[in-house]
Amino acid sequence: MTDKVHLTLAVAEHPHTARIRDGSIPIAGVDAEFITVKPQIGAFRRMVRDLEFDVCELAPTTYIIARAYGAPFVALPIFVVRRFHHAGMLIRPDSGIKTPKDLEGKKVGVRAYSVTTGAWLRQVFMDEYDLDPSKVTWVVDDEEHVTQLKLPPNVIHAPEGRSLAEMMATGELQAGVGANAGIGRTGSPTGGWTEVAADYPDLIPDAEAVEADYYRRTGVYPMHGTVVVKDEILAEHPWVARSLYDAFSQAKNEWLAQLESGEATGKGADKYRKLQKIVGPDPLPYGIEVNRPTIEALEATAFKQGLTPKRMTMEQLFVDPETIAPFSQ
Repeated sequence: MTDKVHLTLAVAEHPHTARIRDGSIPIAGVDAEFITVKPQIGAFRRMVRDLEFDVCELAPTTYIIARAYGAPFVALPIFVVRRFHHAGMLIRPDSGIKTPKDLEGKKVGVRAYSVTTGAWLRQVFMDEYDLDPSKVTWVVDDEEHVTQLKLPPNVIHAPEGRSLAEMMATGELQAGVGANAGIGRTGSPTGGWTEVAADYPDLIPDAEAVEADYYRRTGVYPMHGTVVVKDEILAEHPWVARSLYDAFSQAKNEWLAQLESGEATGKGADKYRKLQKIVGPDPLPYGIEVNRPTIEALEATAFKQGLTPKRMTMEQLFVDPETIAPFSQ
């Protein structure tokens, strides 16, 4: 009988990962030690900077950047958070900004240049609205996860002690990425956010209809939260990729059944039921082929945005667990 491999896993608490985290769904051949980091962004930094975990949920843009700079871990095509990104660019009513192209020549706030939310917003604006991101001054007030990242010259830091929310309120910024990327909140992702009363219009007002059309035309369905595994683990135990993939897939499929039956409730359930109307019955698709347009779009835009120093192939970025033999006793 083969001994189980002890692995540390830093994966956030999602309804579709809960049964893995509590042990209800075992990971074949793995003695799993789950480590909870709140918020998960703290685990991102600990993984890309210190390689602290054997398996970790990472923001996909952070992952692609880290991998391009030689990080010794690789992703599995497991994407535990999905949403579209046409919405979220908030504008001051006096800014004169009517379309994404109008962001050129303006100062726009985003928590960090490499934050996945900002990367996907820029991808949409570049590919769909002809935005040249090099003509925008991007103002950030946090550090990038990957310390090797060389920021483009048009990315500047907010003055010491100033938040993006404050700069938006005073008109020093004409627009900014909302929600978890800075505008509308002060504080820090690791120390906690404080909500700011702000009522800025969204640059794309009818985002849901636009997103549905975009998905029909492109097949691109933005992902957040991919799962990475240290190279050394897979070199010694290649079946770990399949074991993780099968366990995550089982947990997700069981939750989708609860979503379908109405048993699953809460904000997450409501969110994914809405997304089902656009993308179909599985709003959390795993695997390479079904996600190929999305992965290729993010890899390409990361390079175009100056986030990665080179282009990356699918084989460099992702392991295909479905081609790997499962763990056997």
